[in-house]
Amino acid sequence: MEKVKQYKNYIFDLYGTLVDIHTEEQKQELWEELTKFYVKHGASYTKEELKQTYENLVKEQERTYSHEAYPEVQLEFVFQEMFLKKGVQAELSLAIEAGKRFRRLSTEYIRLYDEAKQLLQELKEKQRGVYLLSNAQEIFTMPELEQLGIKEFFDGILISSTEGCKKPDPKFFERLFSQYHLEKKDCLMIGNDENTDILGANQMGIDSLYIHSNLSPEWTGTIKSTYHLNTMNLRIVKEMLI
Repeated sequence: MEKVKQYKNYIFDLYGTLVDIHTEEQKQELWEELTKFYVKHGASYTKEELKQTYENLVKEQERTYSHEAYPEVQLEFVFQEMFLKKGVQAELSLAIEAGKRFRRLSTEYIRLYDEAKQLLQELKEKQRGVYLLSNAQEIFTMPELEQLGIKEFFDGILISSTEGCKKPDPKFFERLFSQYHLEKKDCLMIGNDENTDILGANQMGIDSLYIHSNLSPEWTGTIKSTYHLNTMNLRIVKEMLI
């Protein structure tokens, strides 16, 4: 087992690193139920029309933010615009409710990897800084952190949808470091994606730990992380870090 040097701060990715999740946005039930929600609130869609409108608006938002190296959209505004397309002036709170319904219907399962909570808890007990840097949607992720019982362990949380950029963009990392006054030499990035977590850490000039999980993308090259673990096992990660 590779031993990791002690750091003051640990920056975690979420999905595929601490949380195992599977979503399916193509299933019929999702679009049937979401269509009923929109119709109930005055936006008359067919199932097919609603799905196409959603996909088109996401693409439009991505073009809007194309000046960013790695743009990220805020889906609550997509769900709000879907009401406006049908002449319904929906409050943002209603759009967020639509987004949460979308997430709930599309989620096949969501759960912590074994030992995830224990890992975070022991880092906190050791007086380490624990941060979350996630390519995700805030309207999905914040409720899921509460649901899974791990939000309390983080000293700081940055989510890409709120920032308008995402990993591996160094700008996303820089915002975390600036907001929480972190020093590069004191930080370790922990994630399961070579293309976002590890590349971003390398561009930022910080050490990294790559964990290969069931949600890791295929990678045929050499993993350019400071440390790596070829299988998802957070018990081993805990032994490496603590």
